[in-house]
Amino acid sequence: MGNLNILVTGGAGYVGSMLVSSLVEDGHNLKCLDRFFFGDEYLSSKKFEDKVELVRDDIRWFDPKILKDVDIVMDLAALSNDPVGELNAEKTFEINHKGRVRVATLCKEVGVPQYILASSASVYGQQKEIVDEDSQVNPLTAYSKANRLAELGVLQLNDNDFTVSVLRFSSIYGLSPRMRFDLAVNSLVLDLYNTGKITVYGKNNRRPFLHIKDAVRAYQLTIAADKSSIAGQIFNVGADEQNYSIYDLAKETGDAIMNDYVLEAQDTPDNRSYVASFAKIRNILGFKPKYVVKDGSREIHSALSSGDLKYSIKHITLKWYKHIISDPKLSKELSINGKIL
Repeated sequence: MGNLNILVTGGAGYVGSMLVSSLVEDGHNLKCLDRFFFGDEYLSSKKFEDKVELVRDDIRWFDPKILKDVDIVMDLAALSNDPVGELNAEKTFEINHKGRVRVATLCKEVGVPQYILASSASVYGQQKEIVDEDSQVNPLTAYSKANRLAELGVLQLNDNDFTVSVLRFSSIYGLSPRMRFDLAVNSLVLDLYNTGKITVYGKNNRRPFLHIKDAVRAYQLTIAADKSSIAGQIFNVGADEQNYSIYDLAKETGDAIMNDYVLEAQDTPDNRSYVASFAKIRNILGFKPKYVVKDGSREIHSALSSGDLKYSIKHITLKWYKHIISDPKLSKELSINGKIL
């Protein structure tokens, strides 16, 4: 495959920072486009000196010149989950849908050969049957609806000269340099660490989960794959055995860390519940996760206990996201060659 010139949007985020680090270790040349709302301390450290070009900009209005000589764009930039998406639905569609379609459109215009969209299995919403990539989707929130529109918008750009792939990720967990505690497993571990107790809502709702290191491996396998096998394709990313009910997920997390803890499980009006199949990515890309929930739970708890992992209001509440979304600099119009999107 050789060394590639790769641009990662959202490369300073939870998954992005892990992805950029791994791609640098693989010998690729990296650009990271990000607003750096949570700081750039990790990617601007000596470890990445002269290895990662930091571009402080926004997917909705960056100069297309930064795409020159880029071989692959991995588009991770987005408002990152359902609760954040509901803070301002209009902004969510503007960024997560139109912004990412803009990235893909510009890639095609300037001749970038490959584009990979980071989507979410949340587009399945509520389902009674096991869902795969051919199943009818049922997005229920601004976040998941914007993801689905982004999928449709970028896939229609795929052709013989421009390879577009969509990765629908399960709910991710595990340690990252830009840690998030608004994700299910990570949040459960933090609660257990702070209180010795886990409280979950929607105990019977089911969803798939995936370790962050395995998410990175999915990207690595995608860029290494024969383009004919991934062009215009959607892949669920996860493992059949990591489809959990929220109650079982909480128990798996708690049991991995301590013997004596309190588990309270309650119902909720939240009706997002689905079980996904991951046969396609396993059969085509040979993807099989190496890590399980117990691994992620233990590593997060160990990092909290040792003091290696610090957390703040930025990590654990929506207050920081409200501050970001209210930023007037987030209100520029999106355009491509003068056309307002």
